[in-house]
Amino acid sequence: MTANPVLWTLDERGVATVTLNRPEVNNAYDGALIAGVLAAMDELAKKPNLRVVVLKGNGKHFQAGADLKWINGVRPQSPEANEAASRATFEAVQRLNTLPIPTVALVQGGCFGGGTGVIAACDVVIAADNALFSITEVRWGLTAAIIIPQLCDAIGVRQVRRYALTGERFGAEDARRIGLVHDVVPLADLEAAGAKVVEQLLANGPEAMAETKRLALESSFGGMAVDDAAYTRLVQLHSLKRQSAEAAEGLASFAEKRAANWGSA
Repeated sequence: MTANPVLWTLDERGVATVTLNRPEVNNAYDGALIAGVLAAMDELAKKPNLRVVVLKGNGKHFQAGADLKWINGVRPQSPEANEAASRATFEAVQRLNTLPIPTVALVQGGCFGGGTGVIAACDVVIAADNALFSITEVRWGLTAAIIIPQLCDAIGVRQVRRYALTGERFGAEDARRIGLVHDVVPLADLEAAGAKVVEQLLANGPEAMAETKRLALESSFGGMAVDDAAYTRLVQLHSLKRQSAEAAEGLASFAEKRAANWGSA
């Protein structure tokens, strides 16, 4: 297994590259990866010259959602432990969403479940033409509670009501059509396309961009402008569904490579 689930660098221009680094499991997130994202954000926040954050995934895929083995390990623990896991996941996405500098996500291959929430929380998203997306939680008897606000902001309630209910997969062009990504480029051009956007961002006033982003978030339909009570409710819903009988059946069906028997849940 990869020693460091999240890597980051900062160049002389103030451009940070944060890389999800669990390629052996398609960068599926677990507790260590979530902690790694939060630690990277903490360290970068201390850098006075930070101007842009670029988010990437090592390997063939950007991010394959939750590591279901980790989910199964959390499920039998106490309600408090489950809430803590959901809260940390929520916080990682929230930190990306509210970071007072521009964020750019470069997406290749699979981007599933929580990965769609991560990119919905980024300011600019560029996808390779081989990218594939799915809001997968319902397939396993789970809910996407903690990323629904970001998704509603990014693609609108109407599209969330389709894609978060069907759990279907869709390609990069459909992701651009509904607003989940901004541009689609050949895989070989993904890095160059990201570099072009970064140069554009570096040409702009840092304080002006920070204020623009803050005002955009304040004006958003949902986003992270949720109050403390709504935040608590989303975390609780997310953790409680993980411990439900339906989730047990959904996760078992995945492990056993069979169709879920929802009537038995």
